Amino acid sequence: MSDRTRLTELFQAMVTEARGLENLHFPDLPKGRLLILGAGKAAASMAQHVERHYAEVLSRIEGFVVVPYGHGEHVDRIRVFEASHPTPDDESLRRGSDMLSVAHSLGADDHLLMLMSGGASSLLVVPRGALSLQQKRAATAELLKSGLPIRLVNGVRKRLSAIKGGRLALAAASAPVTTLVVSDVPGDDSAEVGSGPTVPDALSTAQIREAIRTTGVVLGEALEQMLAASEAETPKPGDPRLPLLDCRVIMTAEKGLAAAERKARQWGFDVVNLGAAVEGEARDVARLHAEQAGRMLARGLPRPCVILSGGETSVTVRGSGRGGRNGEYLLALGLALRGVKFAALAADTDGIDGRGTNAGAYLDDVLLGQADGMGLDPERELSNNNALAVFEKLGSLVVTGPTRTNINDFRAILLSA
Repeated sequence: MSDRTRLTELFQAMVTEARGLENLHFPDLPKGRLLILGAGKAAASMAQHVERHYAEVLSRIEGFVVVPYGHGEHVDRIRVFEASHPTPDDESLRRGSDMLSVAHSLGADDHLLMLMSGGASSLLVVPRGALSLQQKRAATAELLKSGLPIRLVNGVRKRLSAIKGGRLALAAASAPVTTLVVSDVPGDDSAEVGSGPTVPDALSTAQIREAIRTTGVVLGEALEQMLAASEAETPKPGDPRLPLLDCRVIMTAEKGLAAAERKARQWGFDVVNLGAAVEGEARDVARLHAEQAGRMLARGLPRPCVILSGGETSVTVRGSGRGGRNGEYLLALGLALRGVKFAALAADTDGIDGRGTNAGAYLDDVLLGQADGMGLDPERELSNNNALAVFEKLGSLVVTGPTRTNINDFRAILLSA
Protein backbone atom coordinates (compact mmCIF):
# COMPACT_ATOMS: atom_id res chain seq x y z
CA MET A 1 0.00 0.00 0.00
CA SER A 2 1.41 3.40 -0.97
CA ASP A 3 1.94 6.19 1.53
CA ARG A 4 -0.71 8.24 -0.22
CA THR A 5 -3.25 5.42 0.05
CA ARG A 6 -2.49 4.90 3.73
CA LEU A 7 -2.89 8.57 4.60
CA THR A 8 -6.08 8.78 2.55
CA GLU A 9 -7.48 5.83 4.50
CA LEU A 10 -6.65 7.55 7.79
CA PHE A 11 -8.50 10.65 6.61
CA GLN A 12 -11.47 8.53 5.54
CA ALA A 13 -11.51 6.83 8.96
CA MET A 14 -12.02 10.24 10.57
CA VAL A 15 -14.81 11.17 8.14
CA THR A 16 -16.57 7.83 8.62
CA GLU A 17 -16.44 8.23 12.39
CA ALA A 18 -17.93 11.71 12.07
CA ARG A 19 -20.95 10.37 10.19
CA GLY A 20 -21.57 7.54 12.67
CA LEU A 21 -24.27 9.17 14.79
CA GLU A 22 -26.06 6.06 16.01
CA ASN A 23 -27.60 5.55 19.48
CA LEU A 24 -28.32 9.21 20.05
CA HIS A 25 -30.50 10.35 22.94
CA PHE A 26 -33.47 12.23 21.51
CA PRO A 27 -36.18 14.01 23.52
CA ASP A 28 -39.51 12.31 24.19
CA LEU A 29 -42.45 13.43 22.10
CA PRO A 30 -44.10 16.46 23.70
CA LYS A 31 -47.86 16.97 24.10
CA GLY A 32 -47.74 19.50 21.29
CA ARG A 33 -45.40 19.83 18.32
CA LEU A 34 -41.89 18.47 18.01
CA LEU A 35 -40.23 21.02 15.77
CA ILE A 36 -36.96 20.01 14.11
CA LEU A 37 -34.70 22.83 12.95
CA GLY A 38 -31.05 22.71 11.96
CA ALA A 39 -28.21 24.15 9.97
CA GLY A 40 -24.70 23.23 8.88
CA LYS A 41 -22.84 20.78 6.71
CA ALA A 42 -24.02 17.76 8.72
CA ALA A 43 -27.62 18.96 9.17
CA ALA A 44 -29.19 16.75 6.48
CA SER A 45 -27.47 13.57 7.66
CA MET A 46 -28.44 14.44 11.26
CA ALA A 47 -32.05 14.85 10.09
CA GLN A 48 -31.93 11.34 8.62
CA HIS A 49 -31.00 9.96 12.05
CA VAL A 50 -33.85 11.93 13.62
CA GLU A 51 -36.35 10.45 11.17
CA ARG A 52 -35.10 6.92 11.81
CA HIS A 53 -35.54 7.43 15.56
CA TYR A 54 -39.09 8.78 15.23
CA ALA A 55 -40.03 6.47 12.33
CA GLU A 56 -43.19 5.15 14.01
CA VAL A 57 -44.52 8.64 14.74
CA LEU A 58 -43.08 10.47 11.74
CA SER A 59 -46.31 12.36 11.12
CA ARG A 60 -45.94 14.11 14.48
CA ILE A 61 -42.66 15.82 13.67
CA GLU A 62 -42.09 18.80 11.38
CA GLY A 63 -39.42 21.30 10.48
CA PHE A 64 -36.51 22.02 8.16
CA VAL A 65 -32.74 22.19 8.00
CA VAL A 66 -30.39 24.35 5.92
CA VAL A 67 -27.19 23.04 4.33
CA PRO A 68 -24.65 24.54 1.89
CA TYR A 69 -25.36 24.17 -1.81
CA GLY A 70 -24.55 20.61 -2.85
CA HIS A 71 -24.65 19.18 0.70
CA GLY A 72 -28.28 18.03 0.69
CA GLU A 73 -29.48 14.47 1.25
CA HIS A 74 -32.89 12.85 0.91
CA VAL A 75 -35.02 13.24 4.04
CA ASP A 76 -38.69 12.21 4.06
CA ARG A 77 -40.45 14.45 6.55
CA ILE A 78 -37.95 17.16 7.43
CA ARG A 79 -37.43 19.61 4.57
CA VAL A 80 -33.87 20.31 3.38
CA PHE A 81 -33.02 23.75 2.00
CA GLU A 82 -29.70 24.99 0.60
CA ALA A 83 -27.96 28.33 1.00
CA SER A 84 -24.53 29.87 0.45
CA HIS A 85 -21.31 29.11 2.33
CA PRO A 86 -19.03 30.71 3.49
CA THR A 87 -20.64 34.03 2.52
CA PRO A 88 -24.42 34.35 3.07
CA ASP A 89 -26.89 34.99 0.25
CA ASP A 90 -30.61 35.76 -0.10
CA GLU A 91 -31.47 32.15 0.73
CA SER A 92 -29.52 32.46 3.98
CA LEU A 93 -31.62 35.49 4.87
CA ARG A 94 -34.87 33.76 3.87
CA ARG A 95 -34.17 30.63 5.90
CA GLY A 96 -32.93 32.53 8.93
CA SER A 97 -36.09 34.66 8.92
CA ASP A 98 -38.26 31.54 8.49
CA MET A 99 -36.53 29.89 11.41
CA LEU A 100 -37.14 32.85 13.70
CA SER A 101 -40.76 33.00 12.62
CA VAL A 102 -41.52 29.34 13.32
CA ALA A 103 -39.66 29.50 16.66
CA HIS A 104 -41.89 32.41 17.70
CA SER A 105 -44.93 30.16 17.09
CA LEU A 106 -43.94 27.61 19.75
CA GLY A 107 -45.82 27.21 23.01
CA ALA A 108 -45.19 25.57 26.37
CA ASP A 109 -46.44 22.14 25.16
CA ASP A 110 -44.08 22.14 22.19
CA HIS A 111 -40.41 21.18 21.97
CA LEU A 112 -37.65 22.47 19.67
CA LEU A 113 -34.94 20.03 18.60
CA MET A 114 -32.05 21.95 17.03
CA LEU A 115 -29.46 20.15 14.88
CA MET A 116 -26.24 22.15 14.66
CA SER A 117 -22.98 21.60 12.82
CA GLY A 118 -20.15 23.63 11.34
CA GLY A 119 -20.91 25.94 8.45
CA ALA A 120 -24.20 27.18 9.88
CA SER A 121 -23.01 30.74 10.47
CA SER A 122 -23.46 31.74 6.83
CA LEU A 123 -26.60 29.63 6.29
CA LEU A 124 -28.81 31.43 8.80
CA VAL A 125 -28.58 35.20 8.50
CA VAL A 126 -30.86 37.80 10.02
CA PRO A 127 -28.93 41.07 10.29
CA ARG A 128 -29.51 42.95 13.53
CA GLY A 129 -31.14 46.35 13.54
CA ALA A 130 -30.68 48.44 10.41
CA LEU A 131 -27.77 46.35 9.14
CA SER A 132 -28.36 45.14 5.56
CA LEU A 133 -27.46 41.76 4.09
CA GLN A 134 -24.90 43.48 1.85
CA GLN A 135 -23.22 45.07 4.88
CA LYS A 136 -23.25 41.73 6.69
CA ARG A 137 -21.71 40.01 3.65
CA ALA A 138 -18.97 42.61 3.42
CA ALA A 139 -18.19 42.33 7.12
CA THR A 140 -18.09 38.52 6.93
CA ALA A 141 -15.76 38.56 3.93
CA GLU A 142 -13.35 40.94 5.69
CA LEU A 143 -13.40 38.87 8.86
CA LEU A 144 -12.66 35.64 6.97
CA LYS A 145 -9.68 37.27 5.20
CA SER A 146 -8.29 38.84 8.38
CA GLY A 147 -6.61 35.74 9.79
CA LEU A 148 -8.66 35.95 12.99
CA PRO A 149 -9.35 32.61 14.72
CA ILE A 150 -12.82 31.39 13.82
CA ARG A 151 -13.90 31.77 17.47
CA LEU A 152 -13.43 35.52 17.20
CA VAL A 153 -14.94 35.71 13.70
CA ASN A 154 -18.07 34.04 15.06
CA GLY A 155 -18.02 36.27 18.11
CA VAL A 156 -18.45 39.27 15.84
CA ARG A 157 -21.03 37.48 13.66
CA LYS A 158 -23.21 36.82 16.71
CA ARG A 159 -23.32 40.47 17.60
CA LEU A 160 -24.34 41.50 14.10
CA SER A 161 -27.19 38.96 14.10
CA ALA A 162 -30.78 38.71 15.28
CA ILE A 163 -30.66 34.87 15.31
CA LYS A 164 -27.19 33.85 16.51
CA GLY A 165 -25.72 33.85 20.01
CA GLY A 166 -28.82 32.36 21.66
CA ARG A 167 -31.32 34.68 20.00
CA LEU A 168 -33.19 31.82 18.30
CA ALA A 169 -33.69 30.28 21.75
CA LEU A 170 -35.11 33.61 22.92
CA ALA A 171 -37.58 33.44 20.04
CA ALA A 172 -38.70 29.96 21.17
CA ALA A 173 -40.10 31.61 24.31
CA SER A 174 -41.54 29.02 26.73
CA ALA A 175 -40.84 25.86 24.70
CA PRO A 176 -37.94 23.66 25.91
CA VAL A 177 -35.00 23.51 23.48
CA THR A 178 -32.71 20.52 22.93
CA THR A 179 -29.62 21.14 20.79
CA LEU A 180 -27.51 18.34 19.31
CA VAL A 181 -24.10 19.46 18.07
CA VAL A 182 -21.55 18.00 15.67
CA SER A 183 -18.58 20.13 16.65
CA ASP A 184 -16.09 21.63 14.23
CA VAL A 185 -14.46 24.01 16.72
CA PRO A 186 -11.33 23.46 18.83
CA GLY A 187 -12.43 22.89 22.40
CA ASP A 188 -15.96 21.85 21.33
CA ASP A 189 -17.71 24.87 22.82
CA SER A 190 -21.28 24.46 21.56
CA ALA A 191 -21.79 28.22 21.68
CA GLU A 192 -19.20 28.53 18.89
CA VAL A 193 -20.60 25.92 16.49
CA GLY A 194 -22.52 27.82 13.83
CA SER A 195 -22.39 30.86 16.11
CA GLY A 196 -24.79 29.16 18.53
CA PRO A 197 -28.35 30.18 17.60
CA THR A 198 -29.73 28.32 20.64
CA VAL A 199 -26.69 28.60 22.92
CA PRO A 200 -25.94 31.93 24.63
CA ASP A 201 -22.38 33.21 24.53
CA ALA A 202 -20.47 33.24 27.82
CA LEU A 203 -18.08 35.91 26.50
CA SER A 204 -19.06 39.55 26.75
CA THR A 205 -18.72 41.92 23.81
CA ALA A 206 -15.92 43.69 25.69
CA GLN A 207 -14.00 40.40 25.97
CA ILE A 208 -14.46 39.73 22.24
CA ARG A 209 -13.22 43.20 21.32
CA GLU A 210 -10.21 42.90 23.62
CA ALA A 211 -9.29 39.47 22.22
CA ILE A 212 -9.42 40.87 18.69
CA ARG A 213 -7.25 43.82 19.66
CA THR A 214 -4.54 41.46 20.95
CA THR A 215 -4.32 39.89 17.47
CA GLY A 216 -3.56 43.25 15.86
CA VAL A 217 -6.60 43.06 13.55
CA VAL A 218 -8.43 46.38 13.16
CA LEU A 219 -12.18 46.02 12.68
CA GLY A 220 -12.88 49.58 11.60
CA GLU A 221 -15.08 52.23 13.17
CA ALA A 222 -18.40 50.98 11.76
CA LEU A 223 -17.94 47.43 13.06
CA GLU A 224 -16.71 48.70 16.42
CA GLN A 225 -19.84 50.83 16.81
CA MET A 226 -22.12 47.92 15.93
CA LEU A 227 -20.36 45.68 18.46
CA ALA A 228 -20.71 48.28 21.21
CA ALA A 229 -24.42 48.71 20.49
CA SER A 230 -25.09 44.95 20.67
CA GLU A 231 -23.98 44.32 24.26
CA ALA A 232 -27.27 45.03 26.02
CA GLU A 233 -29.25 42.78 23.66
CA THR A 234 -26.91 39.77 23.83
CA PRO A 235 -28.35 36.95 26.00
CA LYS A 236 -26.03 35.35 28.55
CA PRO A 237 -26.10 31.89 30.17
CA GLY A 238 -28.81 31.87 32.83
CA ASP A 239 -30.71 34.74 31.23
CA PRO A 240 -34.29 34.51 32.66
CA ARG A 241 -35.70 35.29 29.20
CA LEU A 242 -34.34 31.98 27.86
CA PRO A 243 -36.40 28.76 27.83
CA LEU A 244 -35.20 25.48 29.33
CA LEU A 245 -32.05 24.57 27.37
CA ASP A 246 -30.41 21.16 26.95
CA CYS A 247 -27.30 21.11 24.75
CA ARG A 248 -25.33 17.97 23.89
CA VAL A 249 -22.17 17.68 21.78
CA ILE A 250 -22.63 14.35 20.01
CA MET A 251 -19.56 14.26 17.74
CA THR A 252 -16.12 15.83 18.06
CA ALA A 253 -12.85 15.96 16.17
CA GLU A 254 -11.20 14.10 19.06
CA LYS A 255 -13.43 11.09 18.35
CA GLY A 256 -12.64 11.27 14.65
CA LEU A 257 -8.92 11.60 15.23
CA ALA A 258 -9.02 8.63 17.63
CA ALA A 259 -10.53 6.51 14.83
CA ALA A 260 -7.62 7.46 12.55
CA GLU A 261 -5.16 6.65 15.32
CA ARG A 262 -6.68 3.18 15.83
CA LYS A 263 -6.30 2.39 12.15
CA ALA A 264 -2.67 3.55 12.08
CA ARG A 265 -1.83 1.39 15.11
CA GLN A 266 -3.49 -1.60 13.44
CA TRP A 267 -0.87 -1.21 10.69
CA GLY A 268 1.88 -1.32 13.32
CA PHE A 269 2.69 2.38 13.16
CA ASP A 270 3.69 4.48 16.10
CA VAL A 271 1.37 7.47 16.50
CA VAL A 272 1.92 10.93 17.91
CA ASN A 273 -1.52 12.49 18.34
CA LEU A 274 -1.23 16.25 18.81
CA GLY A 275 -4.94 16.55 19.49
CA ALA A 276 -7.87 18.18 17.76
CA ALA A 277 -7.51 21.70 19.13
CA VAL A 278 -4.58 22.93 17.03
CA GLU A 279 -5.01 26.58 16.03
CA GLY A 280 -2.81 29.32 14.61
CA GLU A 281 -1.59 30.67 11.29
CA ALA A 282 -1.33 27.70 8.89
CA ARG A 283 2.31 28.43 7.96
CA ASP A 284 3.35 28.79 11.59
CA VAL A 285 1.67 25.53 12.57
CA ALA A 286 3.38 23.80 9.63
CA ARG A 287 6.80 25.01 10.74
CA LEU A 288 6.19 23.78 14.30
CA HIS A 289 5.10 20.37 13.03
CA ALA A 290 8.12 20.16 10.73
CA GLU A 291 10.41 20.93 13.68
CA GLN A 292 8.79 18.15 15.69
CA ALA A 293 9.21 15.72 12.80
CA GLY A 294 12.86 16.71 12.50
CA ARG A 295 13.50 16.06 16.18
CA MET A 296 11.88 12.65 15.96
CA LEU A 297 13.95 11.68 12.92
CA ALA A 298 17.12 12.86 14.63
CA ARG A 299 16.43 10.50 17.54
CA GLY A 300 15.75 7.59 15.17
CA LEU A 301 12.50 5.73 14.54
CA PRO A 302 12.22 1.98 15.24
CA ARG A 303 9.12 1.77 12.99
CA PRO A 304 7.05 4.09 10.79
CA CYS A 305 5.41 6.90 12.73
CA VAL A 306 2.50 9.15 11.86
CA ILE A 307 1.94 12.55 13.46
CA LEU A 308 -1.80 13.32 13.61
CA SER A 309 -3.55 16.57 14.40
CA GLY A 310 -6.92 18.24 14.03
CA GLY A 311 -8.36 21.65 14.78
CA GLU A 312 -8.56 24.67 12.53
CA THR A 313 -5.72 26.88 11.36
CA SER A 314 -6.23 30.31 9.84
CA VAL A 315 -4.78 32.13 6.83
CA THR A 316 -4.09 35.83 6.60
CA VAL A 317 -4.70 36.52 2.91
CA ARG A 318 -2.05 38.84 1.49
CA GLY A 319 -1.74 37.49 -2.06
CA SER A 320 -4.12 36.96 -4.97
CA GLY A 321 -3.82 33.20 -5.37
CA ARG A 322 -6.14 30.27 -4.69
CA GLY A 323 -6.07 27.82 -1.86
CA GLY A 324 -7.46 26.99 1.56
CA ARG A 325 -5.82 26.63 4.94
CA ASN A 326 -4.97 22.94 4.43
CA GLY A 327 -3.17 23.59 1.15
CA GLU A 328 -1.32 26.48 2.75
CA TYR A 329 -0.30 24.30 5.70
CA LEU A 330 0.84 21.44 3.47
CA LEU A 331 2.96 23.55 1.15
CA ALA A 332 4.60 25.32 4.09
CA LEU A 333 5.24 21.95 5.71
CA GLY A 334 6.89 20.58 2.58
CA LEU A 335 9.20 23.60 2.30
CA ALA A 336 10.18 23.21 5.95
CA LEU A 337 10.92 19.50 5.42
CA ARG A 338 13.12 19.87 2.32
CA GLY A 339 15.75 17.16 2.29
CA VAL A 340 13.67 14.87 4.53
CA LYS A 341 11.83 11.73 3.43
CA PHE A 342 8.19 12.31 4.36
CA ALA A 343 4.59 11.95 3.24
CA ALA A 344 1.79 14.21 4.42
CA LEU A 345 -1.89 14.84 3.86
CA ALA A 346 -4.01 17.76 5.05
CA ALA A 347 -7.74 17.98 4.35
CA ASP A 348 -11.02 19.26 5.75
CA THR A 349 -13.53 16.63 6.84
CA ASP A 350 -16.34 18.58 5.15
CA GLY A 351 -14.72 17.96 1.75
CA ILE A 352 -13.97 21.61 1.03
CA ASP A 353 -10.71 23.45 1.65
CA GLY A 354 -11.33 27.18 1.46
CA ARG A 355 -13.33 28.06 -1.65
CA GLY A 356 -12.00 25.20 -3.78
CA THR A 357 -13.69 21.96 -4.78
CA ASN A 358 -11.02 19.85 -3.10
CA ALA A 359 -10.86 18.70 0.51
CA GLY A 360 -7.12 19.25 0.68
CA ALA A 361 -3.99 17.73 -0.80
CA TYR A 362 -1.20 15.17 -0.49
CA LEU A 363 2.53 15.90 -0.63
CA ASP A 364 5.75 13.95 -0.22
CA ASP A 365 9.44 14.56 -0.81
CA VAL A 366 9.28 13.02 -4.31
CA LEU A 367 6.44 15.31 -5.40
CA LEU A 368 8.22 18.30 -3.91
CA GLY A 369 11.24 17.46 -6.07
CA GLN A 370 9.00 17.12 -9.11
CA ALA A 371 7.63 20.60 -8.47
CA ASP A 372 11.12 21.98 -8.82
CA GLY A 373 11.62 20.03 -12.06
CA MET A 374 8.33 21.35 -13.47
CA GLY A 375 9.47 24.92 -13.07
CA LEU A 376 7.15 25.61 -10.14
CA ASP A 377 8.33 27.93 -7.39
CA PRO A 378 6.60 26.66 -4.22
CA GLU A 379 7.98 29.49 -2.07
CA ARG A 380 6.66 32.16 -4.43
CA GLU A 381 3.27 30.44 -4.69
CA LEU A 382 3.03 30.18 -0.93
CA SER A 383 3.75 33.88 -0.52
CA ASN A 384 0.92 34.55 -2.99
CA ASN A 385 -1.52 32.28 -1.08
CA ASN A 386 -1.56 30.11 -4.21
CA ALA A 387 -0.94 26.61 -2.86
CA LEU A 388 -3.84 25.18 -4.86
CA ALA A 389 -2.03 25.85 -8.15
CA VAL A 390 0.95 23.78 -7.01
CA PHE A 391 -1.12 20.75 -6.01
CA GLU A 392 -3.22 20.96 -9.15
CA LYS A 393 -0.12 20.74 -11.33
CA LEU A 394 1.29 17.92 -9.21
CA GLY A 395 -2.00 16.01 -9.49
CA SER A 396 -2.10 15.53 -5.73
CA LEU A 397 -5.39 17.15 -4.72
CA VAL A 398 -7.65 15.18 -2.37
CA VAL A 399 -11.17 15.38 -3.82
CA THR A 400 -14.08 13.81 -1.95
CA GLY A 401 -17.04 16.02 -2.79
CA PRO A 402 -19.30 17.10 0.10
CA THR A 403 -19.00 14.59 2.95
CA ARG A 404 -22.14 15.93 4.69
CA THR A 405 -20.35 16.18 7.99
CA ASN A 406 -17.80 18.53 9.53
CA ILE A 407 -15.46 17.96 12.45
CA ASN A 408 -12.80 20.25 11.07
CA ASP A 409 -9.36 19.50 9.70
CA PHE A 410 -7.27 16.35 9.47
CA ARG A 411 -3.49 16.49 9.17
CA ALA A 412 -1.08 13.57 9.03
CA ILE A 413 2.69 13.41 8.57
CA LEU A 414 4.15 9.96 7.88
CA LEU A 415 7.82 9.39 8.73
CA SER A 416 9.61 6.23 7.66
CA ALA A 417 11.72 4.12 9.98
